[in-house]
Amino acid sequence: MSEIKLLKVRRSRLEGEVRLNGAKNSALRLLAASILTAAPVRLSNYPSGLLDAQVHEDMLRVLGKTVTAEGPEAVRIADAGTLKGRLDWDGRSIRNTLLILGALTARLGAGAVPLPGGCRLGERKYDLHVMLLERLGARVWEDGDYLCAEAPNGLTGADIHLAIRSTGATENAILAASLAKGTTRIWNPHIRPEILDLVAMINGMGGKVTVHGQEHIEVEGVEELGGTDHAVIPDNMEAVTWLAAASITGGDVEIHDFPFDDLEVVLAHLKAAGAQLYRGERSMLVRGRNCYPLEISTGPHPGINSDVQPILAAWALRAKGESRIVDLRFPGRYGYAEELARMGAQYEVTGDMLRLFGTGGQLTGAEVRALDLRAGAALTLAGLMAEGETVITDAWQIGRGYMDFVPKLRALGADVEAC
Repeated sequence: MSEIKLLKVRRSRLEGEVRLNGAKNSALRLLAASILTAAPVRLSNYPSGLLDAQVHEDMLRVLGKTVTAEGPEAVRIADAGTLKGRLDWDGRSIRNTLLILGALTARLGAGAVPLPGGCRLGERKYDLHVMLLERLGARVWEDGDYLCAEAPNGLTGADIHLAIRSTGATENAILAASLAKGTTRIWNPHIRPEILDLVAMINGMGGKVTVHGQEHIEVEGVEELGGTDHAVIPDNMEAVTWLAAASITGGDVEIHDFPFDDLEVVLAHLKAAGAQLYRGERSMLVRGRNCYPLEISTGPHPGINSDVQPILAAWALRAKGESRIVDLRFPGRYGYAEELARMGAQYEVTGDMLRLFGTGGQLTGAEVRALDLRAGAALTLAGLMAEGETVITDAWQIGRGYMDFVPKLRALGADVEAC
């Protein structure tokens, strides 16, 4: 996927089996956590083909880590010598640099990283990250295009109150507090599967992190963390993507390693909207029949993740009638609707609400642009039910979060061409 600039998609019915890869949203956090120790960390079920994962690996190498592939889905990370506190980086940026800053400050007492990048999802700022590092005793400042932090005497545990349930801030607080002196309590955390995976890995390294439901997370700092061998959880976003793709194309697809417990709310909404789902021991069989309009609002886990809503927008276009999507977390994340409109989609944005007027999948292929990785996936799904050819530019975005996307599509019978 790294060389793809254009993706050509034609109407197709998906049929067959697909296995989920490790979760992108988990793998990147675990890579950041590897900074906390000099000892080797091995990640299995690792999505090595993701562009964002490859960028993060290169960042670790710049900091002085060795990153070694152990087969197609495993990686080993360890110190190569002296770990650097400044990430001198002029390549493509990802938002995960904020977590790198937290981990560096926790282990070395100082860190400097480029200001974060990634998907443009409305107003994404980093004030919570600055706040939590300052609460733990660090001084934080901007120096040109860099965000810097220092705590010469180490970080000290404290109570951190998050004004909103922020995934990134919760993760960074866990990383930074894991090596702080004393106990840290993170109030109003965002408890998601990826965060629980991060907690499991840090505890496997010798950390002391306890999750007290949605109320708070308690982190008892330790002097040092050791190595571990950890399996990345299956990608729940990839699961939703294949589920929606099978349904809207009238397909018949079995999805292996399906994360049922992570998607209870999404599955309930899709069943109500006509999804025909048959649960196996570790797989989900999806049989595409009718797609009905849906009304969803994104929210903290176990609610619907903001990443899901572009995929559900494609579902809404397959339905007949009005669907409504409300994204309170990233209200600016409806830019993809204008790209869908190039294919004939009808929509309105009213405040925080996106209204989509489905016509049973009556779309026409057009040239569209992947504004971010989930938008790219949504456009691909729309292309699978459109008349004619859909050409997606900036298709490299999809490879940031979907491993082997095109080969998997082809294996399911999709008429797609990567250029």
